[in-house]
Amino acid sequence: MRIVYVIGTRPNFVKMAPVIGALRARLPEGRHAIVHTGQHYDRPMSEVFLEQLGVPAPDHMLEVGSGSHAQQTARVVERLEPVLEEERPDLVMVPGDVNSTVAAALTAAKMQIPVAHIESGLRSFDRTMPEELNRIVTDQLSDQLFIHSPEADDNLHAEGISAERIHLVGNTMIDTLVALQDRFRAAGSAGRLGVEPGRYVLVTLHRPALVDGPLLAATIERLATLAREMPVVFPVHPRTRSMMEAIDSEHPGLLLCDPLGYIDFLSLVADAGAVLTDSGGIQEETTYLGIPCFTLRDNTERPITITAGTNTLLGLDPAAIAQLPVALAQRPSNRPEPPPLWDGHASKRIADVVAS
Repeated sequence: MRIVYVIGTRPNFVKMAPVIGALRARLPEGRHAIVHTGQHYDRPMSEVFLEQLGVPAPDHMLEVGSGSHAQQTARVVERLEPVLEEERPDLVMVPGDVNSTVAAALTAAKMQIPVAHIESGLRSFDRTMPEELNRIVTDQLSDQLFIHSPEADDNLHAEGISAERIHLVGNTMIDTLVALQDRFRAAGSAGRLGVEPGRYVLVTLHRPALVDGPLLAATIERLATLAREMPVVFPVHPRTRSMMEAIDSEHPGLLLCDPLGYIDFLSLVADAGAVLTDSGGIQEETTYLGIPCFTLRDNTERPITITAGTNTLLGLDPAAIAQLPVALAQRPSNRPEPPPLWDGHASKRIADVVAS
């Protein structure tokens, strides 16, 4: 069997790494070709992840770089087509919801190559989000849809996707987290940054709705106010940093740092008193680890993180950051159990489906 795995962004390295490992073990005589689109291309966002996650070096580098949604998508389609012609795969596997995901699915489908989508069925029901459009299109083009929560099954059925194409396997991002748990628990990232475990708020912000307009300055101001009550650690996404520099944002009291490798970042998540984010994947990591998460968005495509009891939607409202100290004081001390099948074995279940 010949499989091509298409990855391109930081979160998708994490989702795909254990799947590649499981399928290489299950189908050792097969061809397992990795295509790195280069949608994330600087070292902190790309190469470090490949090194830390033990993923083999990519067989093909598309180097699509940054650009508009149309430019990135078009470059992936244009550059992936000859790779698929060369590899002649039986299956193309794509994770997540980024431009690389939908572009790879479209290219493969037009070439009559079956597509498998990891993390299918997630919906925010907000079509102003480019990721939502990517999810919907990718799921419609995919032959095998691997889901990690029951509501994803409901969403796909509502969109007319037949049950035989849908497989509830669990969360492959949690597979990676479980595999690296000993390493990140021992990493001590908080101590190196001079903050006490359990006593700081970890912040990640990158979505255009928050960082591309006037909300960014208001958010930084609110974070600076929060920092008077408890330390605020903020690894700054390159795009967010450029926007902060463009508005000449002041950030007194915030502990800013560059993006971190996955081990160091998970160490900060696991030791945080709380996490404030607009990310999707971090909502899942905090749910597994039992860390209070506050999501600065109006919606989430991962409602299971809310019903599990760890995630709180604040809305797209910087003023809501002021609620964190009170909300943390009122949270129950017991940590809820992770959702079913978030157990570190999702990739093996995917390998069972593919091999069969």
